[in-house]
Amino acid sequence: MPAPNKVGLLTTSSLVIAAMIGTGIFTSLGFQVVAIKTGFSLMVLWIIGGIVAFCGATTYAELGSAFPRSGGEYSLLSRLIHPSLGFVAGWVSATVGFAAPASIAAMALSSYLKALIPDIHEDHVAAAFIISLTLLHSKSLRTGAKFQDISTLLKIALMVIFISSGLIVSKSTEIQFSPQSESWGEIISAPFAVGLVFVSYAYTGWNSSIYIVGEIDKPSNLPKSLFIGTSMVMLLYLLVNYVFLYTVPIGDLEGQIDVGFISGNAIFGAAGGQIMATVISLLLLSTVSAYIFLGPRIMQVMGQDFKALHWFSKTSPKGIPVNAFIFSMALSLIFIYTSSFDEVVIYTSFLLILITTLTVAAIFVLRTKFKTIVIEYRTWGYPLTPIVFLLLNVWILVYLLIDKLYESTIALTILAIGLVLYFITKKVSSR
Repeated sequence: MPAPNKVGLLTTSSLVIAAMIGTGIFTSLGFQVVAIKTGFSLMVLWIIGGIVAFCGATTYAELGSAFPRSGGEYSLLSRLIHPSLGFVAGWVSATVGFAAPASIAAMALSSYLKALIPDIHEDHVAAAFIISLTLLHSKSLRTGAKFQDISTLLKIALMVIFISSGLIVSKSTEIQFSPQSESWGEIISAPFAVGLVFVSYAYTGWNSSIYIVGEIDKPSNLPKSLFIGTSMVMLLYLLVNYVFLYTVPIGDLEGQIDVGFISGNAIFGAAGGQIMATVISLLLLSTVSAYIFLGPRIMQVMGQDFKALHWFSKTSPKGIPVNAFIFSMALSLIFIYTSSFDEVVIYTSFLLILITTLTVAAIFVLRTKFKTIVIEYRTWGYPLTPIVFLLLNVWILVYLLIDKLYESTIALTILAIGLVLYFITKKVSSR
């Protein structure tokens, strides 16, 4: 059993899985099938997303092994490239990186609960989940870890039940999953690149254990958790999307956000909507929990480095950064009462893709400038894996700038604000 202030492989893997499996998998397909019509292209979309996540995970495993300090991209970019870039990454992670996805997942959770209890106020219920889980994780690391483990195991079990139920349905669509003549044109099209944005959002969280690397009991558990979590989620995503396409005609999915509901009705009949509402609500519970668990750790580390942010580094007698938890909770509540789903997904994805791209690129800095560091884990497939990650993500970012200029501008504005805050914080801290 891990020490009271440490977490083991089960919890670190649970955080990766829980952070990844959220609203993305149950909403993305409806946007993708508007322009992509062949089963082969759609499955390739999710395979590429999984490959990108795996390439990022194996690179992050080496970076985290070289500098095992919690804080994720903030700690890594500050050490490898420049403190200003690290600060901006920390600013992004602490705000739209965790607070926004936590609020999105909480809003989705309350939306599905409304199908079961029509009289509830969605925003208030979402806020109640944020507050309750914040209080839970603020109690102690051990309590939060146990809840995360149990809720994630329940999530996996429910997804396996859903997949199994979908595969035994006798009435299926006639969609073909072998390559069609139009498949290759779809794969190199702009809609395919934009579709990867939603896939990227669904895979967001593959790097989750890097944010608490300083609290992991064994160094070897960092790469293990990244690989176990990413591989398991990729398999589940492929099977879930296969079930969606197997049970519902593409025409019925076009432009629909509640893909899970539609497929649930096809699988379970008249009671499908309520069954899927229950299942997805339980799935999203661990997702909200994971984001709440991870986000404050970044602000805690930033508070240790900047006197102006010292308030965030203060901990309870059990070592929990309670002030950072309070701030993260406040941000999530603001997102719940002010934001819409699709806009937040686009600019959040843009920022997270950009930050992880810069961090993966830092592996080349590590290999050239820090040759004397003894590292237990080395990136599998280096340099091919980080290069694949970089090329595919740059491709997505270029298409986002062209096709989603408004949301991209919001993302770049958030980055600029972070840079201004860095210089202000640095000046105040120096005094």
